Amino acid sequence: MKRNLFVISACKLPTYLVCLLLIGVFCLYTTEFASTQVLDPDLVLYFDYEEFAGDTVVEKSGNGYDGAINGKVVQSDDGKFGKAAEFTSGSFLDLDGPNIDPDHIPTEGMSIVAWIHVDNVGDMAIFNARAGDNTWLVHPEARGDGNYRWLNRSAGGATIFDIRNGKNKANEWVHYAGTFSRADGLAVLYINGVNVGEEKARVGTPIAGDWDSGARVGYNIDNNRPFAGLMDELNVWKRGLTEEEVNSIMDLGLEEFFAVEAHGKLATAWGKLKSN
Repeated sequence: MKRNLFVISACKLPTYLVCLLLIGVFCLYTTEFASTQVLDPDLVLYFDYEEFAGDTVVEKSGNGYDGAINGKVVQSDDGKFGKAAEFTSGSFLDLDGPNIDPDHIPTEGMSIVAWIHVDNVGDMAIFNARAGDNTWLVHPEARGDGNYRWLNRSAGGATIFDIRNGKNKANEWVHYAGTFSRADGLAVLYINGVNVGEEKARVGTPIAGDWDSGARVGYNIDNNRPFAGLMDELNVWKRGLTEEEVNSIMDLGLEEFFAVEAHGKLATAWGKLKSN
């Protein structure tokens, strides 16, 4: 209601004042992005690997889930967007899974997106979480048999979907994106922005709702499938991203994706002003 009043009132102002107001709105969105506020209510984790602080990697979603470095994870200047993290095999980021806010645990949908540059074709976990009942609830992986994997499971171990497709390539940047929406009953695996496989949900139950056995970046909870190579722009969501969103994030990086989204809101406000 207040926003509508703003639009109506702004229409009575001289053009130069309207422009100043719009600039102010844009600055507000930009400042909000740059602050420590939560970037998006559905964004659970975001590692751009631009900021290392001692033995931790700073997590940028605004939720505060910094990753504790175990082994050798170092910052590299060879990222897809600025910096990246270089993982030595057997090293990982510990996210203290049992202390993740239950409201942040994806159950009704999930998306995992990252740029990866693996050293060899082998079984490598991009991210992993395991429930308190020992359910392996998610597997976004580059696989040693030459493809990529995207999987979610429900509590008790029921597989919701298990997609294995695409061609695993070493020593080059590859964009990985797995999405799932329980409402749509569909999971999709995108490699370099292309749908390489999709599967309808085998069961209607939600994704297992806790990470009480742990959550890691770059290594399974049972110390298997170590990631070796570079990783950039890892983001984990609690909803299924659209194909358009996947491609925008791939092309722009998440920071610019949000900036463009804010610009779109500004354009919408300007459109309302003109129509009034």
